[in-house]
Amino acid sequence: MEYENILYGVEDKIATITLNRPEKRNALSPALRRELIAALRNAEADDDVSVILIQGAGPAFCAGYDMNSYAGGEEHPERPDGWNHSELFENWTGQFPRSCLRDWLAIWDLLKPVVAKVHGYALAGGSELMSMCDIVFAAEDTVMGYPPTRAQATPDVEYFPWKMSMAQAKYLQLTGNSVTGKRAEELGWIAKSFPSDELDEQVMRELRPMAQLHPAMLAANKQALNQSYEAMGFRAALQSVVPWYVLARSFRPGAGEFQTKAAAEGLKSALKWRDGAFQDEGFIL
Repeated sequence: MEYENILYGVEDKIATITLNRPEKRNALSPALRRELIAALRNAEADDDVSVILIQGAGPAFCAGYDMNSYAGGEEHPERPDGWNHSELFENWTGQFPRSCLRDWLAIWDLLKPVVAKVHGYALAGGSELMSMCDIVFAAEDTVMGYPPTRAQATPDVEYFPWKMSMAQAKYLQLTGNSVTGKRAEELGWIAKSFPSDELDEQVMRELRPMAQLHPAMLAANKQALNQSYEAMGFRAALQSVVPWYVLARSFRPGAGEFQTKAAAEGLKSALKWRDGAFQDEGFIL
């Protein structure tokens, strides 16, 4: 497969997938998502690959989903794979969050470990992609969080209860506040954080010996861990919250107000409306 939105390479048993839309802060368009999943499956099938690394080109790991490509920004918006266009299903079954969950569970189900190297920003959908990877390393000054929970919808992929304590999960999802990579490590959200100028070096220091382990041993350990979380209801829980996204996005009182403001007054005005009170109190990183 020829890639237009990612870079792909293999060296020393490490397959590196680079999100390559730096001008959009690697916003997740349907095309980028499609290429990312294809590259993951390609790496899984390659016996010369033991570990898969996902990183972002430019100033950010990933600023979220490219909503302009999904919702009205284009005359014929592109849809992710698996979208059901039938009038019987399209408007109420959560096509968008179901597609996100379907994509990121591909990482969960992959036999090989997937590591995220995160810098700059990992927001909303970018934080979902990051959080569904097996191991996350980040720069200490990375900004990660889910601001859309303030006004738009619940998360597409409800990772919060599985990645941190109840106290922190409720705090971050209810407020929409973000934290630094250093704080995310303290919360147990990610594995380790490093000074930004050491991130590349330190991540490779982690991956080089890991990549020398037998791929079958890595697969056995990943599947054993995943099976324990499956027994605790991980997959069922992620699937069960899709209706809450639909209710929050489309049917609750005030649903669509952010989108209406963005269309009428511009995105900056809508963001100020959504985030202004938190910015006034110093919670915007």
